[in-house]
Parts: sequence; structure tokens; C-alpha cells
Amino acid sequence: MSITINVRAFVAPDDPEACMRFYEGHSKLLEIHFGIAKITSGNIDWLQHRNTIVVIVEDETGTKTYGGARVQVADGVLPLPIETAIGKYDPNIYSYVRKGSAEICGMWNSKEVAGMGIGSLILCRVCVALMPQLPVDNVHVLCAPITTRMGKRVGAVIDKSLGNEGTFYYPKDDFIATAMVIDDIYNLPNADPSEKELIDILRANPTQHRQEKGPKGIFDVNYQLEVPNLHQVRSL
Repeated sequence: MSITINVRAFVAPDDPEACMRFYEGHSKLLEIHFGIAKITSGNIDWLQHRNTIVVIVEDETGTKTYGGARVQVADGVLPLPIETAIGKYDPNIYSYVRKGSAEICGMWNSKEVAGMGIGSLILCRVCVALMPQLPVDNVHVLCAPITTRMGKRVGAVIDKSLGNEGTFYYPKDDFIATAMVIDDIYNLPNADPSEKELIDILRANPTQHRQEKGPKGIFDVNYQLEVPNLHQVRSL
């Protein structure tokens, strides 16, 4: 499959049309392929939330969405999805999410690009690469079993202080989710060295064109990761 994709980051309310494409694509994927009609990271409140950064994967025209993810900064206004998801199982999460916290959430990719590494490679890497632009120093992520490996690669560790050694039943009783955290988003001491090198390349030059290699071969990516209007983003 020969494809060129654009990966860009923006403050959610600054591009309502792209946010709706993100929301509709994510919702459709969850419902059709996983039978999940409603999850906390699918809440629509983030569309008007200036402390939510959207990372979207589009075609070259910017009209077709292949996937995306969100980075939500804890601000005491809109709860992080991980707070809403696991609060009923472990109320410690509420005091745990503190000043300087954020969450990577709502990550998905369409079936059209499944297996290319858009979610497992590109989105994980990009979300972590964005972190120094934000008023945060740690980031949480709630992973499905298949994405725990991805989290570890970019420097996240299982947060055993929460739930049952870091695990919960979510979003349904037959699904296991794992709470993970990156406590040092700047130095990423637990990241794979090769992955940290790629993250550092994106941090040093947020706007660039690269050829990336995924499970299905090489594809071209235009990165636009300098987030506009970021001065308005505030943490707790």
C-alpha cells in the first residue's frame, strides 16, 4: 500500500471539523468492530476543551481521517478519562492526578490503514514527542493488552499503585485495561533507546517530512507537530 499521510497537532476547539471527523471515526470503529457503544475517552466534551490537544492522521488533502489520539491536560475542569474510567474501582486516582499531569487517550486508526503501524508506531511516538510543549511533567495512559507493549516502548511503566497491580476491567467486564505512566516526559529513562532517538528527532524538528517503516512497508509522513495557540493551555 503506497500512501502519504499528514500528522498534525492542534488545540481541539481550533478545528471543529477535524475534531468531528476524529470523533465519528473513533466511535464507528469502537461500535462496529468491538461492540463498544460508549467509553469515557469517547466523551464529546473534549471538542470544546482548550486543554485538549488533538493529534490527527489525515490524507494529503486533509479531508480524510485515518486515525488519531488526544493529549488531555489535567485542569480540574474536565476530568481525565482515566479518572472517570477507574474512579469507581480505585478512588486513589483522583488525588493521584496532580498538577503537571496529562493523559494520552482516544487512540485509534481506521481499518484502511490497519497493520501499517499508524497507531502502534506513529501515534504513540508523536504524543510523547509533544509533551515538552505542554505544561506537564508526567503523562498517564490506560492501555488495552495489545497496546501495553507500545506504551513500554515509548517509556511508560505499569502503575502498580492503582487497581490490581495496575489492571482493571474496562471498558467492559470482559476487557482488561492496564494503567501506565511516564513520570519523566523529558528524559524518558524507560524508553527503548531506538524509540527515544526517534522521539528526540521529532522534538528537535516538529515540522518535517520522513519516510517511516511499518509492518507493511515504507510510507511517507508529513509531520506538523508545533501546536498553534498553545499559550492558552493551562494545567491544574
